[in-house]
Amino acid sequence: MSVMGDFVPPSKLLSQLSKAAGIVRGHDFINLYSHYDADGITSAAITSKALMREGKEFSVLTFTTLNDSNMKIIESTDSDCVLVTDLGASYIDRFDAMPCDTVVLDHHTVIKDAEKTCYANPHLYGIDGMTSGCGATMALLFAVTLNEKNWDLAPIAMAGIAGDKQHLNGMTGLNSYVLAEAEKMGFVEERSGSLIPIGKLSSELFIGTDPYIRGVSGDRDGVSALLKDAGIPENKDYSDLSEEESLRLSSLIAVKLTEQGVSAEKMKEAARTRYYLPDWKTDAETLSSLLNSCGRMDMADVGIAAGMGDRAALDKAIEVDRNSRSKILDGTIAVDNGGLKEMENIQWFDSSESGFTGMVCGTVMSYVGNPTKPTIGMNCSEPIANISSRSTFSQLENGIDMADAMRRGCAEVNGEGGGHKIAAGGSVESAKRDEFLAVVNRIIGEQKENARS
Repeated sequence: MSVMGDFVPPSKLLSQLSKAAGIVRGHDFINLYSHYDADGITSAAITSKALMREGKEFSVLTFTTLNDSNMKIIESTDSDCVLVTDLGASYIDRFDAMPCDTVVLDHHTVIKDAEKTCYANPHLYGIDGMTSGCGATMALLFAVTLNEKNWDLAPIAMAGIAGDKQHLNGMTGLNSYVLAEAEKMGFVEERSGSLIPIGKLSSELFIGTDPYIRGVSGDRDGVSALLKDAGIPENKDYSDLSEEESLRLSSLIAVKLTEQGVSAEKMKEAARTRYYLPDWKTDAETLSSLLNSCGRMDMADVGIAAGMGDRAALDKAIEVDRNSRSKILDGTIAVDNGGLKEMENIQWFDSSESGFTGMVCGTVMSYVGNPTKPTIGMNCSEPIANISSRSTFSQLENGIDMADAMRRGCAEVNGEGGGHKIAAGGSVESAKRDEFLAVVNRIIGEQKENARS
């Protein structure tokens, strides 16, 4: 593996990836398990393509979360080799106990190191897995360890990095290494960002939620009025804007976002650098959305096939993404129209009707809610509630840690939770919703108090 740029992957990580590659090479059939979000789908697509190129047979299964019941599915395999991507950190002891060869490529908070499992996680090498190396990053580094030719899968890793929002404050750590290599080979191009969404303006301003603009997103008349005020024809595409038109439209969007209480931190984040993927004729965030939508709509196989380069699957993913973005927009509007409830230290909403809890939660945290309080979304449509939570980097500076809050909060009501400091999830009995919220509200209060003392 060649090294370029300021960041050099730790030698111990490279040794562990070499060990993982050796294990996989020693088996004809591999059971692959991954997460169902953008990072998980891209991780699965990268490893699947790499395994296919090695002539390996394999099966792929994705999970919405890795809990006890799903862990039992993995443990019941009769395969001699199990490969896990974007999952596994919370169950390393269970993987250690499995009789087969196990490889875990994860980036979530480390609970403990492995004894038997070949476990590669950025946190084990002093790298923050929340900001500097996601599941897709680890999958790509594994793939190029198998074969240097797999660097052509870097665009898929970029989509995974974007899906996990690890590009928002600039590329760091392992992600910066991947970007540097991919740019050198012509697989990725950096482009300046804007508050204006990429694509046909009338369509993207209507259906998009990043940014979510109150009175414009989901409102045809609002979109028309905004473009008219900016002096821009409705049939224009983002790429066709003159510098003057772009400046006028960006300024009008910034005014509207300021009026709805969006923080300067979030607006700066929304105008982030974009990463164009020449071979895919789109940018990393757009590709990420397509693959993420497939996972969220229970069509992970389509997303993985699209990520592997299947044209028919990619066309299907585009259709699925359009439908899911519409539902995310509807869910966000519902929360914006009085669905957000505030407690002393948190804000929360019920997504039982709309679904897409995590995606809506991220949008609400950025563009709708109180920017000083973490946001929790709960889908209680089933006996076991699906929970997502989001915070901001400024909240982290005030001591808030959603991974800790979700892990302890869920555990206190006999549920399971965890994730990253800025984005975490979990599951509890739906009947214990109010009890859970009270517990997490208390924990967040304690975190802030401890940070002040």
